[in-house]
Amino acid sequence: MKEQTLTPSEIESICSRAGLGRGDGAALIAPIVQSTSFCRENIGSDCAHQYSRVSNPTVAALEEALGQLEDAPPAVCFSTGLAAETALFLSVLRQGDHVVCSRYAYGGTTRLLQQLFPAFGVETSFVDPTDLAAVERAIQPATRLLFFETPANPTLEVTDLRAVCELGRAANVLVAVDNTFLTAALQQPLAFGADISVYSTTKYIDGHSAALGGALVSRDAQLLERIRFIRKSTGGIQTPFNAWLTLQGLKTLPLRLARQSESAATIARWLSRQSAVDAVYYPGLGSAQQRALAAAQHRGADGAVVSFDIVGGLDAGRTFVEALQFCRLAEHVGSVETLVTHPASMTHGDVPADQRAEIRITDGLLRLSVGLEPAEVIIADLERAFAALSAIGTGSGKEVVECPAVG
Repeated sequence: MKEQTLTPSEIESICSRAGLGRGDGAALIAPIVQSTSFCRENIGSDCAHQYSRVSNPTVAALEEALGQLEDAPPAVCFSTGLAAETALFLSVLRQGDHVVCSRYAYGGTTRLLQQLFPAFGVETSFVDPTDLAAVERAIQPATRLLFFETPANPTLEVTDLRAVCELGRAANVLVAVDNTFLTAALQQPLAFGADISVYSTTKYIDGHSAALGGALVSRDAQLLERIRFIRKSTGGIQTPFNAWLTLQGLKTLPLRLARQSESAATIARWLSRQSAVDAVYYPGLGSAQQRALAAAQHRGADGAVVSFDIVGGLDAGRTFVEALQFCRLAEHVGSVETLVTHPASMTHGDVPADQRAEIRITDGLLRLSVGLEPAEVIIADLERAFAALSAIGTGSGKEVVECPAVG
């Protein structure tokens, strides 16, 4: 199986030309078709679009581009990433079914599977995806879906995509991969055998904190048809304006991610030398096995998210964040601005404390979404925050150690 079906040049070309019209008089930029309804010539006539809850020309332009990026049919776009996940679960799960999900997953995913879908008779086992034996043991006769996020949010564990997809095929179970942090520019799950790629396009694909959205990409035409039916029935389609904004962000996606990833790697190495940091989580600084997996799966870079654990827990984390003047506190990743998040109280606030502890989301863990600013400017702001910690004695005297393994 080819691990990457498109070259970097092909991906850059698809992104830069997303939504570009064809023929004489075609619009250079896809228009915003802000119409709820579309007219027909007569009763029974066939038309591409009828009602914007079902489909829309602007949304369709984005769907075509996202599908092309993974050598797949047009994607199915949604109002948010969680709307996309919900539609996926409604499409493939029934009462009595079972899901195997990475325990290192976005808090909203955990909330859906742990608090909402049990009411419909769907149970979930949360497993360590880096332990393939544990994944295999978790698969039951009733299992219908394996759901993984790699790199994971927020501790950046890398899952062996080929291996888990082989487990899914052997058990006749669908495999879905949340590829939000890397996008198809840096990783293509379908090329490793996954059935569905899952995206919050709100993050790196839009890239400007302007448009909510989600998408599901698959090469299975029947599955896509089922997902579109669920979207039509539940009304979760993306708005035309947000689709248009996302198309504009998509045009620069590979360039943005390349610059942001380069800065993130520099900052991760710098953080690993700070005495007030207990641990740094970044694929390029992980164990030998994690680094090998990242090299095999990632297209030349490991993404723009770095997480690090501050010595001193919640109080130290609060002091650190309040001392930042350049990096902004927000529950978000993927923007052109550098953002910091406190997962325990923000993205994973609904995850029980004991479960957070199992997956190393401590009260002192901070997640950094590295933007387009120069790395030295971001580091200078982090230095200011570390100085504030030093002034109150947090982290002083800690021996600097080698950065721990991500896995």
